[in-house]
This record gives sequence, C-alpha cells and structure tokens, in this order.
Amino acid sequence: QVQVVEFGGGSVQDGGSLKLSCTASGSIMDFSAMGWYRQSHGKERELVADVISGGLTRYADSVKGRFTVSRDYDRNTVYLQMNSLKPEDTATYYCHADSLDLSGTHRYWGQGTQVTVSS
Repeated sequence: QVQVVEFGGGSVQDGGSLKLSCTASGSIMDFSAMGWYRQSHGKERELVADVISGGLTRYADSVKGRFTVSRDYDRNTVYLQMNSLKPEDTATYYCHADSLDLSGTHRYWGQGTQVTVSS
C-alpha cells in the first residue's frame, strides 16, 4: 500500500505565490519519479512538472520560468513552488509517485489539492 498526500493548496490573487508539497509513504521506499499534474474543469489532466530518473526535471511550457519542482529523496517528498500565478493556473493539482518493479511502472496518485487564482 502506498499513500500519496498533498499539502498547500489555497486561493491567491493574480501574481501571487503558493508552495505545494507531497509525501509518498507506505510499503515502497523508493520512487523512480514524483511530480505534479493538474486538471481544471472540462479539461484533461496535464503534466505540470516532475522529477524523473536521474533527477531530471520536466515542465509544461505554460509554467516554465514561474514554477519550480524539487524533490527530497530522503523524505519521499516533492515540492512545487509556484510564482507569478495566473488565473489560468486555477485547477486541482495532483501529485504522483511512480515505482518500478519487474512488472513495470506503477503510478500512485494523491487525492488532489485545489489552487484558485483570482484576477
């Protein structure tokens, strides 16, 4: 069993900042990748940013230069620092943690945390 729990959502004004955190725990000690997706009303879930194998980071074009993803491997925690927030960043943000075994990749999701940016 793996639990993925997000913290840090909320409401901010246009141009504001928020920091999300997410911790994975349970029967698995090592995760090959952790990161963030988001989903807004009527849209598909999309990648925001993640940290994949080797510590490489990936960002959606829409957040490059504004968001920073980082990971604490000892704590199985991933962070998302969001600056210069825009109303279009409003969404439910979901954390994921991926594990690898002989059968392949397994992705675990958090319950989501709401981020609302008002103009």
